[in-house]
Amino acid sequence: MDIKATVYYLGTGLRILKPGEAEKIKLGGFPSVKEMLDKALEMGVEILVCEASKRMLGWEKVELIPGVKIVGAATLNDLSLEADATQWF
Repeated sequence: MDIKATVYYLGTGLRILKPGEAEKIKLGGFPSVKEMLDKALEMGVEILVCEASKRMLGWEKVELIPGVKIVGAATLNDLSLEADATQWF
């Protein structure tokens, strides 16, 4: 589709980005969350993690799946202001 897709994780959603967690989430005949994350990264989707949310969870140092990037909370504001599309939660 020739668009730049970015997924910004915040709050308790960060938990599925810890190794071994996304594999546990599978509904019906759909791929697991791990499979979808792997496919998204393979396709060039940028996956960002909110630093403030990481600290809120008490994670000073945390191991996350390869390919995600921890960024400041203001990054979400920048992404919203620069977008030619919508943002939703």
